[in-house]
Amino acid sequence: MKNPELVIMAAGMGSRYGGLKQIDKVDDKGHIIIDFSIYDAIRAGFRDVTFIIKKEIEREFREVMDAHLAGKNINVKYVYQELDKLPAGYSVPDGRRKPWGTAHALLCCLGTVDAPFAVINADDYYGAHAFEKIYNFLKNTNDDGKYHYAMVGYRIKNTVTEEGTVSRGVCSVRDGMLTGVVERTKIGTRQGDIYYTEGDTDYDLDPETLVSMNLWGFTPSYLRECEARFPAFLDENLAKNPEKCEFFLPTVVAELIAEGKADVRVLDNEDKWYGVTYKEDKPAVIKAFRQLTADGVYPENF
Repeated sequence: MKNPELVIMAAGMGSRYGGLKQIDKVDDKGHIIIDFSIYDAIRAGFRDVTFIIKKEIEREFREVMDAHLAGKNINVKYVYQELDKLPAGYSVPDGRRKPWGTAHALLCCLGTVDAPFAVINADDYYGAHAFEKIYNFLKNTNDDGKYHYAMVGYRIKNTVTEEGTVSRGVCSVRDGMLTGVVERTKIGTRQGDIYYTEGDTDYDLDPETLVSMNLWGFTPSYLRECEARFPAFLDENLAKNPEKCEFFLPTVVAELIAEGKADVRVLDNEDKWYGVTYKEDKPAVIKAFRQLTADGVYPENF
């Protein structure tokens, strides 16, 4: 079996953050969040990394990453998530600027990633244990008539920010297996309570609820399923929401589970998430990495 690969989704433009948060420094040594993720991934056993980016950020992104990855002894590839990467017969709607979503981002890896792979967000910190768990799963998984995937689950209380709402895949789990996942795009906190908004109504969320932070483990079958399902998504959604509809990674997973084509093991993780959804998140993230370095989790220079 091929060694598992790591896919990093880094095509976002940081509209809420106000810049390219993927390459924003988070310590006085010049490290960015991706550096910590790759450090943990290499320790776990990953040796191949694919970045999903947009052509318009390529020069700026690669200027940083080429320097940061020098001497890391890993193979690096790039794929490009562009609005016009659509099936034959479809075109970009007038006024569309928003990317097509996380499942479309992975679809762009078809033909490039051909091994079991983990996928992460560029601007999220996951913790070393998460990479160890997903790597060990991928080393021992294969499709045997059914797709066998995994997800590292985080407690919602460890993944929210005080600075605004966030998007999370809210999970249903039974006997360690994922039974469903719903993408909630407006999860926030209010006076210590966690809630999500749907329509004009707020609903409470138990702080212990497991959510997806887009740390998944897949076989290449997932990419083929995204390719097969994208036209139906476009047929259903372009007429309703041409400028903002998104083809979400967890939505494809939920469909495959419901159809009995896939099972997804949930790898529980107690680690705290750190990320920079908003510019105001940055001081807390800097403080967290300073403490992780002081605690010896990471060396000062790596």
